[in-house]
Amino acid sequence: MTWLALLPLLAWLYLLGLHGGFWLARPRLDDAVEEELGHWPRIIAVVPARNEADVIAQAMRSLVRQDYPGPFDVRLIDDHSEDETGAEARAVASEAASGGRLRVLNAGERPSGWVGKLWALECGTRSPAAPADYWWFTDADIDHAPDTLRRLVTKAEKDRVSLVSLMVRLSCRSGWEKLLIPAFVFFFQKLYPFPWVGADRRGISAAAGGCMLVRAEDLQAVGGIAAIKGAVIDDCSLAARLRPAARRAGRGLYLGLTLRSHSIRPYSGLGEIWAMVARSAYTQLHYNPLLLLGTLLGMLLLYLLPPLLLFSLTWNGNVMAAALGAITWLLMALAWLPTLRLYALPAWRGFLLPLAGLLYTAMTFDSARRHWQGKGATWKGRIGAGNRPAA
Repeated sequence: MTWLALLPLLAWLYLLGLHGGFWLARPRLDDAVEEELGHWPRIIAVVPARNEADVIAQAMRSLVRQDYPGPFDVRLIDDHSEDETGAEARAVASEAASGGRLRVLNAGERPSGWVGKLWALECGTRSPAAPADYWWFTDADIDHAPDTLRRLVTKAEKDRVSLVSLMVRLSCRSGWEKLLIPAFVFFFQKLYPFPWVGADRRGISAAAGGCMLVRAEDLQAVGGIAAIKGAVIDDCSLAARLRPAARRAGRGLYLGLTLRSHSIRPYSGLGEIWAMVARSAYTQLHYNPLLLLGTLLGMLLLYLLPPLLLFSLTWNGNVMAAALGAITWLLMALAWLPTLRLYALPAWRGFLLPLAGLLYTAMTFDSARRHWQGKGATWKGRIGAGNRPAA
């Protein structure tokens, strides 16, 4: 039993010390010193939207009110919404404060092989009235701080970055959100350590799809959005496509966190969070049963075994195993602490990470079950193009 208790302890020691400092919840674009550029490039924001009537107005106002000094336009692509998304967006476009920045366009009929969201982005990037230097891809349920675009562009220009992406602050108000959303951010950082995304020698390609500033010439060099048209995990697939082109041009990728832009769509309960994870978890594992088995065993070893070893003291009397389990549990709670602070949550919640890990393990298995039953990935209630692994 003691040797078994050593396995998760050693794993957490590695994660804390040698895995890119992912648990520190860094880097954050908010910490960057604001700078002025001699030339501000032309930006076109493209927002795919389907059935977003309840949040679209607030999101669009946050875009048209950006204090960006250069040329900037916004395109809302209404992807066959069944509610008043288009009407709400057009109302914002007609407001004097919009300054004519916002255009509302309808997506064409989706061709075979395209994921719905990516087809909407494709429609938004076709035949611009004036060529863009950067495309800003952002979701229809995000409220951006007025200086967000200026910070994104400054980062891209000053540090020669082809893709600047931000993990925005997600909704975290209900009980289920407080348990699972900070854990989602923590697991994402563990899977793709953000500092390693910016380190060229590591070759880690990742992005957060809610906010991505993409250099137009590099996107064109890899074949545009069409190059990832069937990707369920579109953000990381785009990053993987862009990295070689960026490297050839002497540029890199950046993935960071921000508190200044936030999602305005709450998760109504466990079911919505479960569906979000189950949609793409098995895709992340490339639909490989062996990777699935390894992931499930690894999650149980890392997150569930330590508290079980501690509690087992009451029936097996193995003090050493219980002590190792307690130390490991404490280490994982400390590792989660910076992300909990990011969401203004108390430190004691760190001890709930095993419960969150158990739920995400179940969601991952359910994602595989849905795939085995022939249920494809969906976006806004619509079946996607098919099951295509991330690049």
